Amino acid sequence: MESKKMASSILYGVAVIYGVAAIFSLVFSLLLRFTSLDESSLTYIITSISFIALFIGGFISGGRGKEKGWLLGGLTGIIYTIINFLFQYLGMDALFTLEQIIYYICFIVIAMMGGILGVNIVGNRTRQS
Repeated sequence: MESKKMASSILYGVAVIYGVAAIFSLVFSLLLRFTSLDESSLTYIITSISFIALFIGGFISGGRGKEKGWLLGGLTGIIYTIINFLFQYLGMDALFTLEQIIYYICFIVIAMMGGILGVNIVGNRTRQS
């Protein structure tokens, strides 16, 4: 796979992850503002949506790359992790906690699974045509 296509696929996947996150951040902020919900009641929902966003990003990345889905998905998850780590470290002067490290390892694995599925589902459609 040529590196330009690989980089494009990964960046597209990361952009989708942040796009999904931005949309749901808006939705949840409006819910928190205009309803009686509090943040602790949405913890598991937000975590689930984070995993879904990483899966979708990996899926898109693998689908666009059409091969090596585990690598594309894994790199998508790693780039996402690095960006968040840099934001947290440089912006808030804090390292990842052990709990966050576990979450981000799971995020990378979920993005890898999305990449594998993206290659197999999207790749099969283009091969059959």
